[in-house]
Amino acid sequence: MGPTASGKTALACHLAQHFPVELINVDSASVYRGLDIGAAKPDWATRQRFPHHLMDWVDPDDPYSAARFVADAEAVMQGIRARGKIPLLVGGTPLYFRALEEGLSSLPQADAELRQRLEAAAERDGWPALHARLVQVDPDTAARLAPLDRQRIQRALEVWHLTGRPLSAWHREGKVRMAQARTLTLGLMPGSRAALHERIAARFAQMLADGLVEEVLTLRRTYPRLRGELPSMRAVGYRQVWQYLDGLIDANALRDQGTAATRQLARRQLTWLRGWPRLVMLDPDRDDWRDSAWRDVEDFCAGADASGFDAGSP
Repeated sequence: MGPTASGKTALACHLAQHFPVELINVDSASVYRGLDIGAAKPDWATRQRFPHHLMDWVDPDDPYSAARFVADAEAVMQGIRARGKIPLLVGGTPLYFRALEEGLSSLPQADAELRQRLEAAAERDGWPALHARLVQVDPDTAARLAPLDRQRIQRALEVWHLTGRPLSAWHREGKVRMAQARTLTLGLMPGSRAALHERIAARFAQMLADGLVEEVLTLRRTYPRLRGELPSMRAVGYRQVWQYLDGLIDANALRDQGTAATRQLARRQLTWLRGWPRLVMLDPDRDDWRDSAWRDVEDFCAGADASGFDAGSP
């Protein structure tokens, strides 16, 4: 686990060269076919050498959810264990990790009328104002959301209005799914925030140079049902390109807003990680971090019985 641009994929592929593991993608953008540049997927040659389960899994006009991820990942892990291997989950979507570990509570269905009212309030007052409202009713959820995280603020307020209970309380009721599993959780936590921000800016600029705008144009032509409000096109980077193609922002704003949104994503990911239980933290800015990861995985595999999630098994 780790924030964007911290080196998760490179470490996972390095470990897959030497340990009996199979990789499972835990990134909510990489599950979609055609989202290659903006999702920072490994190149085709790397994917061929180190296959990632649940990568390029669904079409971008097919909304994918944490609940679907849990069902798919559990099936994939069962197959990996049956082959005598150990599942290695790698990605930057903490909600997917959390759902897999704790299960999903029975949250209420979306309410179209309520969402329209919240959208109207946001148009009038701005999303930071709705975030401030969320602070009053659900401070735990608000603390991990950016003031412009439209989709998640809307959902948290929706749950509050529909049930009278904060979203954080619903999440705490999720059933523990993997408490009996022997797990090793590696968290990449860059020690230099400035260096991380520089990598993020350089990487987004490179994505634009590599053809991110053209990628979204191709997706629009290939998938006529694709819309800007679908989860795939609300991913960081893709949301800003969609606005650019709709003429809502110019090229400079695309670059600046895409970089800023990616930095906000990294902050949210780091906030999740700091509260993660039993996390082995690794600083990718240190020279010895790969050696440390290697030792941890080596110790884990030495005691692993990859046949299943029985007591003492991975």
